[in-house]
Amino acid sequence: MRGGITGGDEIGWDPEAGRIDAPALEGIDAVVHLAGEGIGEHRWTPEQKRRILQSRAKGTAVIAAAVATRERKPRVFVCASAIGYYGSRGDELLTEESSAGTGYLAEVCKRAEAESRPAADAGVRTVNIRTGIVLAHHGGALARMLTPFRLGLGGRQGSGRQWMSWITIDDHIAALRTAIDDERLRGPVNLTSPNPVTNAEFARALGRALNRPTVLPTPLFALKLRYGGELVDALLLASQRVEPARLASISFGFRHPVLTPALEAVLDAS
Repeated sequence: MRGGITGGDEIGWDPEAGRIDAPALEGIDAVVHLAGEGIGEHRWTPEQKRRILQSRAKGTAVIAAAVATRERKPRVFVCASAIGYYGSRGDELLTEESSAGTGYLAEVCKRAEAESRPAADAGVRTVNIRTGIVLAHHGGALARMLTPFRLGLGGRQGSGRQWMSWITIDDHIAALRTAIDDERLRGPVNLTSPNPVTNAEFARALGRALNRPTVLPTPLFALKLRYGGELVDALLLASQRVEPARLASISFGFRHPVLTPALEAVLDAS
């Protein structure tokens, strides 16, 4: 908990101040670090971009150092990254072996992954999960889409040709657990469905799931006025066609590998 321990099973951690109750990590089996300032909550002012970067870089550095210096180290350190690592790459098929991209989000992801290295160098199996768009009814990208789509105002964004690499919340949690348990996984691991879709295909599938038309493209002008062009371009118009090659190599079983039934399952669970 931020600022100190408030319960018997909680560990004090203040990433902004660079503090953590490191001795409390002694003998813990697994450490999973998913925290970070939300990237789509506010306009990307210089201060907000600093907060996004620092929350991931400094937060990761504090935990990695604490993990690395334990006498009885955790067996595994799972650390959040994202497919933003690859930048916008058009139709290129991207795996964990693909090079890093360019742009602000790519730099944030590269920095966060670099800050996890002390744990790996100390012999702790370290997994950098590169997460795609997580489909969950409550919160995240899908929740923001539901109102305009239910009003019949949803549609493709921009050209609609940009690729969207997604995963349902159920598969995301299962993949996280696999990253903790499976000794074969280390380094970058893409957490995405094996079937990415274009933005236009996603819009049509969501329209079908909600029984609503998706004829008109989403007007980006208003979004750019509110959030700024840099954020909109990076989150809505960037193209990332990602394959979860390392999950495939261990035969990870997706519950929802195909978009339309995945959307139906997520919406039915609400």
